Amino acid sequence: MQDLPVASVAGTGSGTELLDSAVAHVVQETGASVAMLYLLPPEDTTLHLAVLAGVPSQLATPWARVPLSAPVPVADAVRLRCLIWLGSQEELARRYPRPALVLPYQFALGAAPIHTGGTARGGLTLLWPGSHPSQLPPDEREAVVRGCHGIGMLLRQAESSGYPIVPGAQPRVLPPPKPATPDPVEATAIAEFVRRLPGGSCSLAIDGTVVFLNDAAAALLGTRAEDVMGTLPWVSLPWMNNPAVEDHYRAAVIGRQQTSFTVLRPPDRWLSFHLFPNATGISVRIVPTVRPGPRDVPAPALPTTAAVPSRATALYHLMHLAASLTEAVGTADVIELAGDQLMSAFRIQTLVVMTSVEGRLRVEGGRGSHPALMDRFDGAPLVSATPAAHVLTTGIPDFYPTFGDLERAYPSAGLRDAVAACAFLPLIVSGRPVGSLVLAYDRPHSFEPEERALLTSIAGLLAQALDRARLYDTKDRLAHSLQAHLLPQRLPAIAGLDVAARYLPSTRGMGIGGDFYDLIRLDETTAAAAIGDVQGHNENAAALMGQVRTAVHASAGAPPDEVLARTNRLLTDLDPGLFTSCLYVHLDLAGHSACLATAGHPGPLMRQPDGQTDVLELPPGLLLGIDPASRYPTTHIDMPPGAALALYTDGLVEAPGVDFDDATAELAAHFALALDQDMESVADTLVRYANRATPGTDDIALLLINALRPDG
Repeated sequence: MQDLPVASVAGTGSGTELLDSAVAHVVQETGASVAMLYLLPPEDTTLHLAVLAGVPSQLATPWARVPLSAPVPVADAVRLRCLIWLGSQEELARRYPRPALVLPYQFALGAAPIHTGGTARGGLTLLWPGSHPSQLPPDEREAVVRGCHGIGMLLRQAESSGYPIVPGAQPRVLPPPKPATPDPVEATAIAEFVRRLPGGSCSLAIDGTVVFLNDAAAALLGTRAEDVMGTLPWVSLPWMNNPAVEDHYRAAVIGRQQTSFTVLRPPDRWLSFHLFPNATGISVRIVPTVRPGPRDVPAPALPTTAAVPSRATALYHLMHLAASLTEAVGTADVIELAGDQLMSAFRIQTLVVMTSVEGRLRVEGGRGSHPALMDRFDGAPLVSATPAAHVLTTGIPDFYPTFGDLERAYPSAGLRDAVAACAFLPLIVSGRPVGSLVLAYDRPHSFEPEERALLTSIAGLLAQALDRARLYDTKDRLAHSLQAHLLPQRLPAIAGLDVAARYLPSTRGMGIGGDFYDLIRLDETTAAAAIGDVQGHNENAAALMGQVRTAVHASAGAPPDEVLARTNRLLTDLDPGLFTSCLYVHLDLAGHSACLATAGHPGPLMRQPDGQTDVLELPPGLLLGIDPASRYPTTHIDMPPGAALALYTDGLVEAPGVDFDDATAELAAHFALALDQDMESVADTLVRYANRATPGTDDIALLLINALRPDG
């Protein structure tokens, strides 16, 4: 991989253009037809599409931002740090039903992570034609891995030079390869060949626009060549404005498969279209036919009735929205997904969601150029003369093609210079309005009857998702409140110690679990610390965690082996059906030492004053709650001023496919490098490491204890 041209990074916005050749090289080496390169900015949990090759940008819009938690191949590849291979549409549907529902075409897919060391930097998704073998050949696999490694090196080099490459506002779309230029003799022969063919000949660019149309094709289409050149056929020819037409184009571009379909050109002329795609575009043969015939290559059946202009595009985004909303777990998720899927499909500039709370309007969130335009209505009574309140209370949608229409209906709305057209749609669940969806446009917008019906239906879909999300948000707040009350509200101030703690719930479940920590001041010269992990991620685990923490706290001050033995006897008497790991530390501040015992819990990290950091090897003890007669051996260590302990649960280091000892060693390296930082800063550093290195499917608890030097 050649050195990165640093000067060019400094002079070009996001710098993603420096990845163009690397992506193009991977496509060439692997034989893939489509490439989507995602970047993961630091401290972010969402992958951003940075470079796209092989398809136009509008087809990739629903996938422009992919949360790491999303059930999508590239997100799994980055989280699990492994290559995901899906050799068929059937396998995609089985493992990833949402993408399969939206992209019901024949293709093979591979997704691979891009990382350097322990830092996740992004991911690469590649698509191959449906004719590709169901297994990924070793040479192509090696090319994928090699390409991701090279891209990772480019990203790291740019970052170390002080000019990190970050995703732009829109992905860069690489141009298709240039077709070979024929010499004059070949060009003449090709032209004669096309003229001799029966029917009409047409050529489409990868984005679907017409780049060539012979006279025979123009005659069959009933148009002049100059009227359709550079246009999308389903836009310039109204009788082709049929979702199935655009869907066959998408199948050809994404799957690189030959396909055909039949369309009626009014009043009674049936035409058969045959599409032959490759990397540079699509060749189209148009021949007359007497009646609809079977498709040459089966393609997904779609409705043949109109919806809105660019009907298939609207349906494409709507299908993606419907599939995505089934996985939304909170109000913010619903609003984010609605913005991602609807705004580009319907050319909406601003989207705002409002709900009713105690008889007043409340803005839940928004997206777009003027997301705060409804803030002036936030808190307004439902009886106020505002369009959002009227729609919410009546359940009747309102459409205003111009600002003048809105101003005549609501003279005091106060939205001048904020919107040129808008729609207020009720969010209704089981016949009960729960909120309003506001769509605003920067220029006048005529709402055709079909579009009004579709937008109203979309609002109903969002209403159901929003109702579920609000229920989830309520449960989530309850869970976090319970967790907060079960864990220490704050760590005690203990002379001679610098301490910090963190708790991160898993990304799955209720946001509540069984991890716990505690720091207990015993007297002027002694203290105790504990950390543990109750099996499970639900309210039962949390309840048991509270009992374990209480038992440890009650026994604190006794020798560590006795503290664990007493707690173990309590748990076996309770017989909760859950097991618990626990590490207990007795700190002798005057004697600069500590005594530790573990009940099946990972040993802590011990950092010496000079920075040397190791994992303490403790004699194993049985998990709490199994055998009431269990004994827990103790270990004595020196704890000189400047030394530090890191107590943690396994969610901080465990990741699929990664050796636990290797992951712990990596954590120890990060702990060692933070030698001169206070414990609060160190805790942030280790949490950032965990966000990059672990999948987030387990709770994380972390307790840091630093014995201060006399000079602080």
